[in-house]
Amino acid sequence: MIAILSALLPTFALIILGFGLRQRQFLPDAFWPGAEKLTYFVTFPALLFSNTAKADLGSLPLFGIAAAILGTVAICAILIVAIKPVLKVRPAAFSSLFQGAIRPNTYIGLAVAAALLGDNGLTVTALCVALVVPSVNVLSVLACAHWGDNDRKTGVVSLLRDVIKNPLLMACVLGSLVNVMGFGLPPVIGPFLEVLGRAALPIGLLAVGAGLDLTAARRAGIPVGLSTLGKLAISPAIAAGLCMVFGVPSADMAAVVLYAALPCSASAYVLARLMGGDAQMMASIITVHTLVAIGSMPIIAILVHAV
Repeated sequence: MIAILSALLPTFALIILGFGLRQRQFLPDAFWPGAEKLTYFVTFPALLFSNTAKADLGSLPLFGIAAAILGTVAICAILIVAIKPVLKVRPAAFSSLFQGAIRPNTYIGLAVAAALLGDNGLTVTALCVALVVPSVNVLSVLACAHWGDNDRKTGVVSLLRDVIKNPLLMACVLGSLVNVMGFGLPPVIGPFLEVLGRAALPIGLLAVGAGLDLTAARRAGIPVGLSTLGKLAISPAIAAGLCMVFGVPSADMAAVVLYAALPCSASAYVLARLMGGDAQMMASIITVHTLVAIGSMPIIAILVHAV
C-alpha cells in the first residue's frame, strides 16, 4: 500500500501545485492555454507515439482489453440514459452529465500508468486511449447535439473528420502502424520523441490543476454527486467485471480498471460551451471528479493490486 501511495502522490501533487500556481498568479493567465495546447498537440502525442511504436503489442490480449474498456463506456452510457427520468434535470444539464459519465482525463491516466504500472501499463493505457477517445468523442457530440440548447445538425462526415483529427488518437494509430510494420524508431527521431514526451505528464498535470474551479464545485448538487459516484466507483467496477469475463490478465486489468476510474476530461467543458450544454454544471463535474479522484484512485489501485 505504501508503495502505491508513494507512486501516486507525486501525480496528484502536481495537480495541486498547478491549482496553487494559478491561484497565486505566479504565472500569467495567458500561460495556461498555451501550456494546454502544447500538451495536447505536441508533448502527449510524442509520448503516445513513441510508446506504442516500441511496445510489444503482440503480448497483449487486445480483444479482451478492447471488449472490457469499450464495454465499460457502453454500459455507463446506457446507465446514465436509463436514470435520466430520475435525475429531473434540464436536457442541457443532462448532456453535461452524459459527458461526465464517459469522458476520461487522459493526462491523469497516462501519469498514473507511468508512475504505477511501468511500460506495460503505459502501453495498455495508450491502447485504451486509442479505443476510447474516438468513441467518447462521437457519443459526446451526439449527446450535446440531441440534448444541448443548440440548433446544430451534426453530420456524420464532419463528426468523423473531427475524430480523425484528434492528435492523441492519430499518435496511437501511427505509432501502432510503425510497430506492426516493424520499422521501429529511427536513431535520432526516437530519442527526440522520448525526451519530448517526458514533458507531457508534468505540464499536463499542472494544467489540469490550473483548470480546477472551486466556485463551480461549490454549486455541485445531487446530480453531480451521482455523476462522481458513477465515474469514479461504478465505472471501474464494471471494467473489473468485464476484464474477468474476458480473461484479461491481472497486470493488464489494473491498467484498464484505473483508466475506467479516471475523472472527467477538461475538454468536456469546451464541448459543453460550444454545443449548448450546461457549462457551469460541466465545470462542477470536472472539478469535483478531479478532487475526489485524488482519494479514490489510490484506493482502486490498492484493490486491483490485491486481485
